[in-house]
Amino acid sequence: MFELQNTVSVVIGGNGVLGSAMSAALAEAGSKVAVIGRDMEKARLVCEQIERNGGTAIALKADATKKEELESVLNEVLLWGGRVDTLVNASGTNSATPFFDLEMDEWDRIMDVNLKSVVLASQVFGKRMIEQGDGGSIINISSVSSSPPLSRVFTYSVSKSGVNSVTQYLAREFAPSKVRVNAIIPGFFPAEQNKKILSPDRIESIMNHTPMNRFGDPEELKGTVVYLASAKASSFVTGALIRVDGGFGAMTI
Repeated sequence: MFELQNTVSVVIGGNGVLGSAMSAALAEAGSKVAVIGRDMEKARLVCEQIERNGGTAIALKADATKKEELESVLNEVLLWGGRVDTLVNASGTNSATPFFDLEMDEWDRIMDVNLKSVVLASQVFGKRMIEQGDGGSIINISSVSSSPPLSRVFTYSVSKSGVNSVTQYLAREFAPSKVRVNAIIPGFFPAEQNKKILSPDRIESIMNHTPMNRFGDPEELKGTVVYLASAKASSFVTGALIRVDGGFGAMTI
């Protein structure tokens, strides 16, 4: 039920901490994985690890905020794998700039990476899935900051709220074509983009609000991404926002 043999997966931001774990998970389940990122050295390292573990992967360079680069990558993926079955939108960036100090260039950068990239990739790869005629899966990466928003990360919270909305809108639009669209809502997984805001007092606050009382490990996202990619395991699942957060979303005071 969870095998992905004879499928091709595209992971945008597949060279990141969470994206690399999800790329590995898809490969371990049998999918051929295209690891897409702006840092080719990191993308190649992810692919090399996948291949050492017996999987198949290719590293491709693209700026996910530019549609023409995504279209070029799609052509490369089709030449390499022949089709696209799964798209994971895992690009992300963050900032702790206070609201009144926020400049629009920073706003644009975060919104472009976190939200615009999801829209563009869904246009490019989603259209291909629909044209193939046999379905597919788009998996967006949201955040516990999407609703309700977290303090100190205004633009990030707005962008991830948008990811939830895009996910559910496209789930409705793409359902007649058998393309499922869902989002994973990770809790706190230490990565480069959030290290700068994880001060000791912030960590204490997070732990107090996380029943499991620890950070997540990227390996703990693997099961969810494979589940959502599998046309058998999640065939009737679309428009879902699935939390992998150690109970963070279940807590109040």
